[in-house]
Amino acid sequence: MSDRSAPRYTSIGTGLIVLVVAVAAVLARPAHAEATNSAARPSNTLQSLAELDSKAPSRRQLNIQNWTTAEGARVLFVEARELPMFDLRVTFAAGSSQDGNTPGLATLTNAMLNEGVAGKDVTAIAEGFEGLGADFGNGSYRDMAVASLRSLSAKDKREPALKLFAEVAGKPTFPEDALKRIKNQLLAGFEYEKQNPGKIAGKALFAKLYGEHPYGHPSDGTAESIPGITLDQLRTFHAKAYAAGNAVIALVGDLSRAEAEAVAAQVSAALPKGPALATPAQPAEPKPGSTHIDFPSKQTHLMLAELGIDRQDPDWPALSLGNQILGGGAFGTRLMSEVREKRGLTYGVYSVFSPMQVRGPFMINLQTRAELSEGTLKLVQDILADYLKNGPTQQELDDAKRELAGSFPLANASNASIVGQLGAIGFYNLPLTWLEDFMQQSQALTVEHVKAAMNKHLAADKLVIVTAGPSVPQKPLPAPTNKPSEQPLGVPEH
Repeated sequence: MSDRSAPRYTSIGTGLIVLVVAVAAVLARPAHAEATNSAARPSNTLQSLAELDSKAPSRRQLNIQNWTTAEGARVLFVEARELPMFDLRVTFAAGSSQDGNTPGLATLTNAMLNEGVAGKDVTAIAEGFEGLGADFGNGSYRDMAVASLRSLSAKDKREPALKLFAEVAGKPTFPEDALKRIKNQLLAGFEYEKQNPGKIAGKALFAKLYGEHPYGHPSDGTAESIPGITLDQLRTFHAKAYAAGNAVIALVGDLSRAEAEAVAAQVSAALPKGPALATPAQPAEPKPGSTHIDFPSKQTHLMLAELGIDRQDPDWPALSLGNQILGGGAFGTRLMSEVREKRGLTYGVYSVFSPMQVRGPFMINLQTRAELSEGTLKLVQDILADYLKNGPTQQELDDAKRELAGSFPLANASNASIVGQLGAIGFYNLPLTWLEDFMQQSQALTVEHVKAAMNKHLAADKLVIVTAGPSVPQKPLPAPTNKPSEQPLGVPEH
């Protein structure tokens, strides 16, 4: 995946939980008796987070308005007058899944957006946004590509910022010298990745999991595919993939409905004309099994995966909460407790569902000392098998629900987070009430619901496993203890 200047797109659900586990754990602590001297302090002063116990955290009520532009772009808008600015995110079904037989085409096209427009090179574009106090961002992923703008909402700043944004997103000139430079940057990155066993293992895992499916090739392309991509290919891809009918426009900020309609109309009209692109086909079930990549390092990267769900699957709330208990949070998850806290085998171990347009991956990722890698891999497999067999405990489920309830208000605490969620709701064609629905459905889950959903979509004997590290004699794992004799070795490579 590529993200040149914008924050990485955060998945709704899992992303919310992982991001704020530490805060949520505090908000979800057990209730305490009210202090006897409460009358002695000002009524508007919060003395302790304990005062929040047994109270539903307040959250912004989002009035999501939506419409479609004349050119076919879907628009989602939330008016937020607290700050004199607005956030705009345009999401295109223009990720690497649309590369066809040219891996890297989507990444290169997105990277070239702000390299040139009529009368302006990359420096002039950057200075134009900066001079207006505006910020442009772009990024490319497997499902989607994005272009974003944050600007002051005052008319004298908003209009020129939007004009420049519309040119960048809709009418890039794709200068040849910039293409050569970005190609060289990508090729240098591929050389660097040869020294990173985690990157090597990750690419091999997706290739094993998805085979010839569009999700199977690297989002950034390959050293073989990038050099041959031409300017004509970029222009053709932009004309079809950045078309208004293939776009979702998300707007949040200090704008009236009329102003938001004008903004969306201006952006939509600047884009190429054309319909939405077809969604990729569902991937075929992969063949389970293990692949080892020999690499000279002190640690071995372990990656385990199987096909998960698409974004519209109704089991997503149950799987999201179930994964939170298994390994989707920080300390206290099944995987962290057994692998790190009791045995000191890793710095961190994480599991995640990544639902996409079609079935995205479920993955478990960690690294450990090379001489303990085989035992650690078996331990992780056993933990997953036991979790699927027995499900979560009631206490684990209750704790996960409290963490979600505590973290959920932060999901719409800023305009930047809201605009990202609106983009996802529009792109994946989710109901406008999706955020509230997700919260309510999650809180209503039982142990049986979570266990059934996890077993419906996962199986311990269907894992695709890739390991990368040295081939060394193995040692037995240390016995579990509350005080591991060795500290975890190293920091995970990302």
